[in-house]
Amino acid sequence: MSTIAEPTTTKPITFRRFKDGANTYSSFQKDIFDAGHSHKCPTYIQSTPPCQGSCPAGEDIRSYLNIVRGIEKAPLGADGKPSMNWQEYAFRRLTEANPFPSVMGRVCPAPCESGCNRNQVEDFVGINSVEHFLGDYAIQNKIAYKKSESTSGKKVAVIGGGPAGMSAAYQLALKGHSVTIFDERAELGGMMRYGIPGFRTPRDVLDAEIQRILDLGVEARMNCRIGTDITMTQIRADYDAVFLGLGAQAGRALAVEGADAPNVVTATSFLKAFNDGRLRHVGKRVVVVGGGDTSIDVATVARRLGHIDKINESDRPEFAIAGHVAHDVASASARQGAEVTLTTIFSIDKMQASKHEVEHALSEGIAIRGGLVPLSIVRNADGRATALRVIQCEAKIVSGRLDIKNIEGTEEDIPADLIVSAIGQAVDFTGLEEFNNGKGAINSDKNYQVQGQEGIFVGGDVVRPHLLTTAIGHGAIAADGIDRFLQKEALEKRPKIDVHTFDLKRKMVEKGLTFSEVHEPIRGTDKSTAAIHNYDNRSDRYVISHKELFLGHFPSINRNVRNVTNLTAVEALNNFEERLHPLLEAQAVAEAKRCMSCGQCFECDNCVVYCPQTAVYKVPKAKSTTGRYVDTHYHKCIGCHICADVCPTGYIQMGLGD
Repeated sequence: MSTIAEPTTTKPITFRRFKDGANTYSSFQKDIFDAGHSHKCPTYIQSTPPCQGSCPAGEDIRSYLNIVRGIEKAPLGADGKPSMNWQEYAFRRLTEANPFPSVMGRVCPAPCESGCNRNQVEDFVGINSVEHFLGDYAIQNKIAYKKSESTSGKKVAVIGGGPAGMSAAYQLALKGHSVTIFDERAELGGMMRYGIPGFRTPRDVLDAEIQRILDLGVEARMNCRIGTDITMTQIRADYDAVFLGLGAQAGRALAVEGADAPNVVTATSFLKAFNDGRLRHVGKRVVVVGGGDTSIDVATVARRLGHIDKINESDRPEFAIAGHVAHDVASASARQGAEVTLTTIFSIDKMQASKHEVEHALSEGIAIRGGLVPLSIVRNADGRATALRVIQCEAKIVSGRLDIKNIEGTEEDIPADLIVSAIGQAVDFTGLEEFNNGKGAINSDKNYQVQGQEGIFVGGDVVRPHLLTTAIGHGAIAADGIDRFLQKEALEKRPKIDVHTFDLKRKMVEKGLTFSEVHEPIRGTDKSTAAIHNYDNRSDRYVISHKELFLGHFPSINRNVRNVTNLTAVEALNNFEERLHPLLEAQAVAEAKRCMSCGQCFECDNCVVYCPQTAVYKVPKAKSTTGRYVDTHYHKCIGCHICADVCPTGYIQMGLGD
């Protein structure tokens, strides 16, 4: 008789240093000093968080959120008390990169939020909402920028008073240069004023943020076009450097038959007429062609303006848009709702416009139809457009290029009294043709110096049409290049990641701590007395991924959402009040606390608590500051990696100097 042993089950071993059958081992010393391998001790690495890496203006987002949440404190004054409250301190850190926090907090589509690592937990941090709060706080409390203590004696001409030009003027003034802005329009602001409706950017807010820049001593010459009123030759002779922030303020017309009809207009001319106060009503049926935020702005403005039944020939909307006449206020009081349709080549869920703006437009009764390509303009005997002829399509991006396939037999006419093209903008080079690269833009290097034009710099839509925030970033980078040019310094190669970052040395100076730069060998750092010990700032070249964070540290916390006034189609008519409302102070603080401080210590104490050798320790309070909260007794460290494993921000990496 034979017996069969009952099968047994064993749990798999989760970790084994050697496999079965292994009979050799590598040198322990080699493992210690093999880059990227285990057994190394912790190094403190500051990286760029994805929010900053995706911010076109390069805002030091992580820093001002840390200030709002109470981790970083304002420097102490002579009386031993904070030199300013946290609201002002956060505002000043924010505006090192962006002088328009109140405007951008309202209208920026916030690529920083889509890149936020918190999306891997539940929902992004409401960065825009905190920026909105800080911007409004500064306006309400009349916080001014601090003028430069010295002047350079150099003069810079800024051509164009839009976001790029104003950003460059702001940064140059802070550096002590004399700046004059030239703009062909009556008021500064560019597309912030003439391209965005006032119910999205209240004019008192925009005016306050512009005035804050002018108060730095920046001069503005309005109603003056360079190239016609003043030659570029004269500008070159009178100024030491020039910034071209021309902007793309000419709209692109539809490239279809019949697009020259008088009631077929561009989005830029439409919005300018509205923002100038000339356009007070539109036709009964308005069709907008686009898909971006500008097309949403046009559609929502048209919905608010509505139409009037009895209209004289001279009072048609296209005449007000063209600047021939301004609509009468009395007639506008009799306006009724308009049927507004927005067409886009993409499906609604793939539109370029901000998702929340699309939702607002739909709630206001605007019909959005995706997957349609304009074919032609249907005109009557008088030559006016009566409809937009479209065809259904399949549109997608293939290898970075737009691929559109029309679906035959799906043509239809959408009736229209006014057709608005919101498919992009173009630059008006009249008088400045020498800078046109033949493609409606200006070529420049990485410092935004115009190719072949020493001392001439450029930024904004004239380089690459994009976001208002992008233009602000261009202005800041160009200003840095102009400053080096004026000081006869070489224009250095810009870093991979153009962001403002937390500066540990500055913070130590603020706290009265002394430090010295010590470049130590890999071995023997445990005996170092250097203030900045095994700290490496990689913010100029490295964006930290969520895969390097310990996400288990962060509980799910609902986002603090700003209140929005949602209007129906009836309520939208003649309603030009602001829809978006700022967070309360407590809400702004709570939202900032949701930030995971990716790539920088936020004093959670995990590494100190879980280190089995007590090798990781808190820096004595008298010698600690933001960014220097913990250190390591390297003679105690066994390279177990626990500190790095439990670090929620990825600040600790096992490298010991690599």
